[in-house]
Amino acid sequence: MALDSNEYPDKSISKFESMLKTDDVYFFDSEDFEEIIHHYLNNGKISLGKKAIQIGLEQHPNSLDLKLLQVEVLAFEDKFEAAEKLLDEIQDIDALNEEIYIQRANIQSKQDNHQAAVNLLLDALHLTDDTFDIHSLLGMEYLFMDDHERAKFSFMKCVEYDESDYSSLYNVIYCFEFLEDFDGAVHYLNDYLERNPYCEVAWHQLGKMYYAMDMFQEALTAFDFAVISDDSFIGAYFEKGKVLEKLGRYNEAIENYEATISMEDPTSHAFLRLGKCHEKLGNYDLAKYYYYHTVHEDPLLDKGWLAITDFHFRQKNHEKALYYINKAINIDGENPLYWKKAAKIYFALDNLDEADFAYKQTVDLGNYELDTWKNWAEVLKRMGDLNSAIQVLIQGLEFYPDSAKLTYKLAGIYLKNNDVAGAKKTLADAMKMDLDKLELFDEEFPEFSEVKWVKALVSKIKKTST
Repeated sequence: MALDSNEYPDKSISKFESMLKTDDVYFFDSEDFEEIIHHYLNNGKISLGKKAIQIGLEQHPNSLDLKLLQVEVLAFEDKFEAAEKLLDEIQDIDALNEEIYIQRANIQSKQDNHQAAVNLLLDALHLTDDTFDIHSLLGMEYLFMDDHERAKFSFMKCVEYDESDYSSLYNVIYCFEFLEDFDGAVHYLNDYLERNPYCEVAWHQLGKMYYAMDMFQEALTAFDFAVISDDSFIGAYFEKGKVLEKLGRYNEAIENYEATISMEDPTSHAFLRLGKCHEKLGNYDLAKYYYYHTVHEDPLLDKGWLAITDFHFRQKNHEKALYYINKAINIDGENPLYWKKAAKIYFALDNLDEADFAYKQTVDLGNYELDTWKNWAEVLKRMGDLNSAIQVLIQGLEFYPDSAKLTYKLAGIYLKNNDVAGAKKTLADAMKMDLDKLELFDEEFPEFSEVKWVKALVSKIKKTST
């Protein structure tokens, strides 16, 4: 029994699903099949989409649009050879169909042949006046190729076509940010806002650009306009709070963070910022309250654990600081920042063996910051393990060969280890790097500052540097 297709798409979908459950055969025109297929593909129901394509082509075997949807599914399933073969057949019938080039570009992109995809999309541009989707696809291909300049202009074309296309607007600003062209981003957004003065998204992005440029008053104004444009825009309140923090206006910052919590379920990031503001104001009980809520809300947020640990460390409550950093390590023992913080706490507690172990873990997990090497060497020096301290500093200098701090420290430890030759060479190198930092050597190793050869070397270097 054949029935006419219903004129309403949702009813067409219901009728199609009803047909699958019965032995009846319903007739749909090809446009209805396209809507049904798009519905399933957009909702991730690939098997139903394939079934609709099969039945659609049985009823409309000459429909190129249905065949192109079949190509799309084949490409999705990585059946590239079959997809290309079907595209060849379609191209023999309609060589000027831009969708053929778009699908070929998709196939090339999925195989990481992004330049080939770009070339095909550029061919597609010449075959149609409706270029919005093609420019969007081009933008993504250029991003894959790290060509942010061309990506930016492709997404700009999309915004020209549809100024409410916020996805493309975000991508334009992302490209400006990546290129570190903050002035260009500000100019572009101000130009956009002249045409769309009540666009909260653009005001929000403008505020973020000003924030990145340390133009905090301008950023605050932009976020104010974002809130005026949409008083439920949580992101604008949050960013406004960050600006007010920078300006030292902590009570106002708190009001904005609390606004985000009142509008929807609170986030760990909002709790964290509230904790920091209250700590700045000396409201230590409230600061603790929000820090605890931060780690409760998101136990994997390293900034939360570091904040609560730092809070107790600053209060000189080292045992509590150690308790919380160990809780963090138990949750994520692969986080080098946790181990580095633990090392600092162990050092403050004069537990040098544990501090040494924690610094080793820090480096093994990939943290090679200058102060990591310097502080680890200090731990080893205090332990009397001078050979290991020397090896740590030599490793650190591989990463920071021009660091006078590390070099002066190495010279002093060579002296403590009775390696006068090593000390002379290293101290000379340090003074050539930065003579002004000689005071670091004098402060840390005052017992050597009056040694005759040290004084002679200092005098010699000073003469040659003038």
